[in-house]
Amino acid sequence: MILQDTIVALATPSGAGAIAIIRVSGKDAITIVNGIFKSIKNKDLTKQKTHTLHLGHIVDGERVLDQVLVSLFKGPNSYTGEDTIEISCHGSTFIQQQIIQLCLRKGVKMAQAGEFTMRAFLNGKLDLSQAEAVADLIASDNEASHQIAMQQMRGGFSNEIALLREQLLNFASLIELELDFSEEDVEFADRTQFKELIDRIEFVLKRLIDSFAVGNVIKNGIPVAIVGEPNVGKSTLLNALLNEERAIVSDIAGTTRDTIEDELVIDGIGFRFIDTAGIRETKDVVESIGIQKTFEKIEAAQVVIYLIDGAKLNESSLDSIKVELEKLKNKYPLKPLLVVCNKKDLLTEEHLALYQSSIENLMLMSAKNNSGVEELKESLLSFVNTGALRNNETIVTNARHYDSLIKALEEIEKVKWGLQTNLSADLMAIDIRQALYYFGEITGQVTNDELLGNIFANFCIGK
Repeated sequence: MILQDTIVALATPSGAGAIAIIRVSGKDAITIVNGIFKSIKNKDLTKQKTHTLHLGHIVDGERVLDQVLVSLFKGPNSYTGEDTIEISCHGSTFIQQQIIQLCLRKGVKMAQAGEFTMRAFLNGKLDLSQAEAVADLIASDNEASHQIAMQQMRGGFSNEIALLREQLLNFASLIELELDFSEEDVEFADRTQFKELIDRIEFVLKRLIDSFAVGNVIKNGIPVAIVGEPNVGKSTLLNALLNEERAIVSDIAGTTRDTIEDELVIDGIGFRFIDTAGIRETKDVVESIGIQKTFEKIEAAQVVIYLIDGAKLNESSLDSIKVELEKLKNKYPLKPLLVVCNKKDLLTEEHLALYQSSIENLMLMSAKNNSGVEELKESLLSFVNTGALRNNETIVTNARHYDSLIKALEEIEKVKWGLQTNLSADLMAIDIRQALYYFGEITGQVTNDELLGNIFANFCIGK
């Protein structure tokens, strides 16, 4: 990327639509667009105020390409911090390409993925974590992931990290000053206050690191595996949850040979439901492969729904089901397990009492009649710790941030150990500098070209 270039790209999704927006940014953006724009009131764009709209036509010589509305933003008061023009044209793909090609012929370069946001970062309009939140905001597909991205883009996470870094930096300066007077054996940094600060930083870092478990599943959706013996109603349950005929349903055991996945947003939280092949002993090669995949999906799932067929239950089958449940609990002790008895409409009161007394926290439902589906959704929501979300606390969703926080915590714990053992100031200073480095990595105060390239390569062109 050459930041002196003026760049252009389609800022709206590709394809035909009512309106398309073409963004041009750079030191020559206003001058170049002014040369191809004919205002209906003969305005000169180079003489207009920032944040103004202008109606006119894009012309290629004598040829009129389209009637457009031009939005003018002068740097540094623009998204990129540079002079920026946004051309709102009609959404024909032919018109879009004609205008972009005209700009390219006038000396504008085609923008690379994320180049507008990268310029915003380099020009100090956003820090790095806020820039990354832009991509998360675009990708958000439920209320929770949208809320997290908005909080991060508005600087919630950055402010928290910046405050910790500033406080640590102040003490680091005093520690470094002590090194200049090492022969005089003086202390400028109050060790008691420094220890309190390190304890506070350690607490905040651990809270942010712990939040990643919640943030990651909210951002990517919570995988839920629906498992059980063949023909207990797993596919019917998936269809009932999604309110559509997503999976094939039949009375033939072993109909589902492969896993079927689909997503559903419940109360703002994304869930990814996985209908798996029924678990049983079989000589069918294809079905065996499906059963193997079932165990792989259980391994990857955050929550497991174990479905049993109430109509086929009896005292002997209850014993075998309890054995299977015990195996699952022993193999995945930390994985939430919901035991659901399907086909409750076919059960007598006597059977209901027997099953509920035999299996702890047994849920009853009829997937075919849509009975108990809402209660199941509520139970799934109860596994998601959204308390931090409701309280507007910072939740970490970015793996790069998580990695830097882990490394920063390691350095802070070294500093804490150094304080406890009266380690010399010069050795503590090394660990403090490393902690400051990892804080800076998050917000972009410490960057390199490879890091920036990796981050912005994941953006869409036009953003």
